[in-house]
Amino acid sequence: MEYLVTMTTHVPDGTPDQAVDDIRAREAAHTRELAVQGHVLRLWRPPLQPGEWRTLGLFAAAADGQLTEVLASMPLRVWRTDEVTPLSPHPSDPALISS
Repeated sequence: MEYLVTMTTHVPDGTPDQAVDDIRAREAAHTRELAVQGHVLRLWRPPLQPGEWRTLGLFAAAADGQLTEVLASMPLRVWRTDEVTPLSPHPSDPALISS
């Protein structure tokens, strides 16, 4: 099953830049691992306001429980909230239409 996840990060005031850089580096490395495992399919950066930190992601998981585990394993989750939208195929999806 595929899921659209809106990930919004709020770094606590006073967090040292080094701590932010460290967790971002760990997040990037772990996201690459999740992509290899087939859980992270795509990531997008929507238009942002100054100081806003948000990502849209297309994830794949066998079930909601597995997605919860995947999202919880990501280092930025300590500062992030996630909005999950389960996706199902649309009958008019061009990828599903045979030629």
